[in-house]
Amino acid sequence: MSLIEPYIAAYGSFAIFVIIFFEALGAPLPGESALVAIGVLATRGDVDLVHALVAAFAGAVLGDSTGYAIGHFGGRPLLLRYGRWIKLTPERLGKFEDVFRQRGIWIVMTARFVVLLRQLNGLIAGAVAMPWLHFLSANIVGAAAWVLVWGLGPYVAVDWFKAFLHP
Repeated sequence: MSLIEPYIAAYGSFAIFVIIFFEALGAPLPGESALVAIGVLATRGDVDLVHALVAAFAGAVLGDSTGYAIGHFGGRPLLLRYGRWIKLTPERLGKFEDVFRQRGIWIVMTARFVVLLRQLNGLIAGAVAMPWLHFLSANIVGAAAWVLVWGLGPYVAVDWFKAFLHP
C-alpha cells in the first residue's frame, strides 16, 4: 500500500479511477490495495471518501465495459491470438465459455473478488456474446459491492480497530 499511497494522496480520485479502470481492463495493477488506501487516507482526511468511492466505482464499471466491448467486437479470435500473454490458453478459454454460458451473471457479479476473473470477466463475457444488459447490470452490482467492501470497509474498520486496541 505504501507504494500507491503517495499517488492517491497527490492525485486523489483521478488516480483511483485510472488504477481501477486499467485493472478492470486487464492490467496487473493493485486495485484492492488502492481501495484500502482510500479508506485509510479518508480516515486521516487526506482523501474525500465519497469522491474516491464514486471514482473507483466508475473506473470499475467502465473498465469492465471496455473489456466487454473489446471481447464483443474482437471476439474469440482476439483472445485466441493474444490470450497467451495473460495465460489464457484455448483450453482455458473453452472452459470459461462453458461456465459463462451457464452462470454468466453470477460470475460477473462475483468476479471482482477473484484476482484473475477480475481482469478477464469483461473480455470473456463479450467474447462469448453475453447479452449487454445482463452484463451491465451484473457489472454494476459487482462493482458496487467490491468498492464498498474494499473501500468503505477499511474506513469503518479503522475506527473499530482503534477502539479495540485502545479501550
